[in-house]
Amino acid sequence: MHPALKWLIPCIFVLALIAALAGLWPAEGTPYPLTTFRGEQVNINARGLYYWDTVSSAAQMQANDLVTLVLGLPLLVISAWLTLRGSLRGRLLLTGTLGFILYTYASMCFGTHYNALFIIYVALFGLSLFAFILSMMAFDVQTLPAHFADTLPRNWIAGLLFVTAAFLSLAWLGRIAASFTAGAVTALENTTSMFIQALDLAIIMPLCVIAGVLLLRRNAWGYLLASVGLLKFLTMGSAVSLMGINMARVGAPISVVELVIFPAITLANLVMVGLLLRNIRQ
Repeated sequence: MHPALKWLIPCIFVLALIAALAGLWPAEGTPYPLTTFRGEQVNINARGLYYWDTVSSAAQMQANDLVTLVLGLPLLVISAWLTLRGSLRGRLLLTGTLGFILYTYASMCFGTHYNALFIIYVALFGLSLFAFILSMMAFDVQTLPAHFADTLPRNWIAGLLFVTAAFLSLAWLGRIAASFTAGAVTALENTTSMFIQALDLAIIMPLCVIAGVLLLRRNAWGYLLASVGLLKFLTMGSAVSLMGINMARVGAPISVVELVIFPAITLANLVMVGLLLRNIRQ
């Protein structure tokens, strides 16, 4: 483990714990309808930390807070401990978990209406970015393939990555294309732009494709990117699946396709993560 990670990870843990608990802290209030300056009809949450966000957005962010609290932070502690003991599984899991935290708080910085924890979101974004980079740099990429057994289901892992990339592309490009229709009201949920779609189409979708192709070619970088990607998607997929369920619970509009496909991809990802970890040779 890089020496800087020994203080970066505790800082990330404490700040993420504060952010998650603050987001889940119960509060009273009555949501109210609002017409945005673009003409979109939304319901403002009007309670708790996410007071100025919509009911739908607050449901998604609280689902993410819950996953961070019960899955992300425990994984961060366990993987850091395993990494200190020299475990390759631990290092891969740590890097994937840092990727999840990085993605989460990058989106919170740009997508959440300004609140009292803004500076904490910024700190988590910066700390997890540098921690993720340092964790990636710690791998000896050229020797990494030798640590994987020949029974590693490379084709299945690559296939899942391609399916994930295709689904994100179709789902998000379809939502963007709908805004081009004359008179259409863009569904922005009271934000300024489609920040999640920007992150997924610019980073996540290309990462899935590149990792899948390189893994099929037995390229050393393919093993690293696919491993880190799968371990990151395990937490991110769990968060997105819970977001959909929580949105349905509060009556926020959500596509049935998204409500079914996201959990299905997450379940498949869980299976692939199990096979991946099983086929690592220390």
